Amino acid sequence: MNLTDALKTRYSCRAYRPEPVPRDTIEAIVKDARQAPSWCNAQPWQLIVTEKETERFREALYAHALNNPPQPDLDWPSSYPGVYGARRRACGWQLYEAVGVTKGDRTASAKQMMENYRLFGAPHTALLTSPAELGAYGALDCGGFVTAFCLAAAARGVATIPQAAIAAQAPFVRKFFDLPDDRLVLCAISFGYANPNHAANGFRTNRADANDIMEIR
Repeated sequence: MNLTDALKTRYSCRAYRPEPVPRDTIEAIVKDARQAPSWCNAQPWQLIVTEKETERFREALYAHALNNPPQPDLDWPSSYPGVYGARRRACGWQLYEAVGVTKGDRTASAKQMMENYRLFGAPHTALLTSPAELGAYGALDCGGFVTAFCLAAAARGVATIPQAAIAAQAPFVRKFFDLPDDRLVLCAISFGYANPNHAANGFRTNRADANDIMEIR
């Protein structure tokens, strides 16, 4: 698969088959993803990839998130104005329509949202952290790593979903994995082999036209 194919075929997978990804495939994905560019070549990303710990983490995270408010290390966006909010809503309603959640059914939509904390059934998740001292630039670098990881996975037939929701429970995640206080919990990338028959994987989001996001001067 070339880069263009990987970019076009990658999507956020929200339902997985149970079989694990082989260790050598995971290692190959990470080896490719580490080629992502970073500020001063700092390479601030650190990963914890779950294998045997996935089920224990999934169950504990879900139980914690049911009864605790978000406590992210980095502030959530204060708002999604204009076109950003429109794109966000369009994605949400595509998902809800695919899985049969009707507009206005807050109970069902909240239940679907909580699937984030079940890792959407993925057999693995990669928890991504960055040094607190690097602040926004460390987080920016890690965003490039997330993209590289997802594309390297797609090239090997492995489905992914980057999840900011996991960072909403940063203190719990830090305690569960015994992470030092100077590591920012940024996100997780849950991954595995897609269940193509699940309704949650039956839609694709649109992208803005190149002319809508680029101005040449």
